[in-house]
Amino acid sequence: MEITVKTAEQLRITAEEFELIKQKLGRTPNFTELCAFSGMWSEHCSYKNSIKWLKTLPREGGRMLVKAGEENAGLMDIGDDYGVVFKIESHNHPSALEPFQGAATGVGGIHRDIFTMGARPIAALNSLRFGRLSEDKTQHLLAGVVHGIGHYGNCFGVPTVGGEIYFEDCYHTNPLVNAMSVGIVKAGKTVSATALGTGNPVMYVGSATGKDGIGGASFASAEITSESVQELPAVQVGDPFQEKKLLEACLEVIETGGVVGMQDMGAAGIICSTAEMSAKGEVGMRIDLEKVPMRQQNMKAWELLLSESQERMLLVVEKGQEAKVKAVFDKWDLESSVIGEVTDDGLLSFYMYGELEAQIPAQELVLGGGAPVYERPYERPAYFDKIEAFKPESVSEPDTEDLKAIAEKLVTLPSIANKRWIFNQYDSMVGTVNASTNAPSDAQIVLVKETGKGLAVTVDCNSRYVFADPFKGAMIAVAEAARNITISGGQPLGVTNCLNFGNPYDPQVYFQFVNAVKGMGEACRKFDTPVTGGNVSFYNQNPDGPVYPTPTIGMVGLVEDLGKTMSLNFKQEGDVVFLLGSLQNDINSSEYLQKIRGVEFSPAPYFELEEEFALQQKVSELIKAGLLQSAHDLAEGGLIVALLEAGFTNGLGFNVQMVEGFRKDAYLFGEAQSRVVVSVSAGQVPAFKKALGNLPCYELGTVTASDVIVGGWNWGSILEWKEKYDTAIEKYLAKEEAGGALSMI
Repeated sequence: MEITVKTAEQLRITAEEFELIKQKLGRTPNFTELCAFSGMWSEHCSYKNSIKWLKTLPREGGRMLVKAGEENAGLMDIGDDYGVVFKIESHNHPSALEPFQGAATGVGGIHRDIFTMGARPIAALNSLRFGRLSEDKTQHLLAGVVHGIGHYGNCFGVPTVGGEIYFEDCYHTNPLVNAMSVGIVKAGKTVSATALGTGNPVMYVGSATGKDGIGGASFASAEITSESVQELPAVQVGDPFQEKKLLEACLEVIETGGVVGMQDMGAAGIICSTAEMSAKGEVGMRIDLEKVPMRQQNMKAWELLLSESQERMLLVVEKGQEAKVKAVFDKWDLESSVIGEVTDDGLLSFYMYGELEAQIPAQELVLGGGAPVYERPYERPAYFDKIEAFKPESVSEPDTEDLKAIAEKLVTLPSIANKRWIFNQYDSMVGTVNASTNAPSDAQIVLVKETGKGLAVTVDCNSRYVFADPFKGAMIAVAEAARNITISGGQPLGVTNCLNFGNPYDPQVYFQFVNAVKGMGEACRKFDTPVTGGNVSFYNQNPDGPVYPTPTIGMVGLVEDLGKTMSLNFKQEGDVVFLLGSLQNDINSSEYLQKIRGVEFSPAPYFELEEEFALQQKVSELIKAGLLQSAHDLAEGGLIVALLEAGFTNGLGFNVQMVEGFRKDAYLFGEAQSRVVVSVSAGQVPAFKKALGNLPCYELGTVTASDVIVGGWNWGSILEWKEKYDTAIEKYLAKEEAGGALSMI
């Protein structure tokens, strides 16, 4: 078979890259070798269009134990000889075509990144984006993705403790499915994804290899079109019970002392794991592909290299320890076989029944080695003109008697309403004694029984803010994650990110990416939360254009004293309600402005990084001093939604006043940042006020037995509001299933 530029382009390799491959090899690659480059030089594996900017992020410092990018996931010290391992990744493209398996294997893959380092996963989170809930397609995708996440996580035995979900038109064709895993590991028990020791055997363990997932890495590096369904073989198929056995076996085999290095077979399968482990150890490998366990007969060499069949690991084992290692996998009824050995020539040599099928220098395939690095041009997006043209005064201020009706619409919007239809399908307590406290708080608190401490975990990103101002919006995403952890009683430690953007070859999309990375970096430096790693997902496009730029932030914090955690719910009638932070006449980019008033283009909401940092420091002091009864940050829906959510858990209402000098809609529904609603017992108010220092604070009113009173107007019982909030999504889906046409807005 003659290999030409056309062959390369069919494998999503550009003409320039094809020439570079020939130059590096000193010859024209054969088809198997070209397939290897296609997988490894895809955006998904090589980060060729993003690495220049990712390197500008703070990648060390704080409690980090390994630098970003050195291992499969970030590792940070939590004291008592334990570390926390965490990472977030996307599975957007597979989920768009086959939502159940796409989401399920996304969960499986991110957990493997954790236990391949020797850590035990103890918590999962997710960040999801879909189109309009009125669309049949959205309901199909939502149902499939949620079922896939719940099925895999529940069966695998790791609780799903938190997440977020938004519904926006731009995600109609291309939903976003970002999965995060958090694990713990004892000092000295970590394993590196490194191959060392000439002559050491290379062992394959786990499920047999089939044709599912072939080309998945390059598929994830292309836009989704109406023809993408023809690429369905690129979607992997998962088995959570098999992965549970693999988890236990991998953690047990580490105790034998016979494992040199270990790497999961994720994107690009065998070629990726062999290349990355070899390049990191500056060695090579000889692999006999016929020894790879196969589910299908007559698989070709390139199919074996690129298959993304799930629940598989690659191990480098100390020579002479093979039997001891194999015995562990036999005990767990898992396939294991020696498929090759480590060499000292730096080459990946793949044989099939004695015939050399491919031979490539490992370093030439990987990020930081021979993979190309591009600096794409970028330019200010044209839609910024519409944003800058927005004038708040063009939106009439609603009458007082209309405020309740607006609030009722807000609490039933899909992005704000209770997501219980979703999270009730996830088991938040399954299979672990490291259970979430399940107290209602802005970050989820997970107990670490080995240390008596807790981890505060969250995922955050309001992509509409990033669309309006990529730099400020990304800063807000980091700040909100840190705020959620801080006001739950934790100390932010570090960040993992999942950067979801459109086509990087579009200069306006690349402008969004570059500026979002810059904003993220600035905020992470301020909060001393280095970026431990993550994922870039480009090519998230609809036929009408890209999705909102969505740099999802996964953040982990440490709770030193579990007696000093803080929940968001009001505790008792008569407590005094305060707003910490500044008031602003700001309705920009709010759910109210877009969904209720129909304004699509407006600036990002008010945000000042120094104010945010000062607020978080003060709230942390107040929690430690025992001066707060509750704390809940203002997010989507503004003050009124925060107050209602604080009342729902215990069925307590509130009586709050309007503040003169501010637009009523900005006061109640605006989403200006760096603000927290707190409640304080009446007897603690003097001490609370004394402790505030210079922090802006407004006394809003008091907690009531059940009535919701706003500016002297009685809006009914908190239980009535809770009913609207709790049942909005279920009622909506039920009407759609019955053929109704309910409009949420």
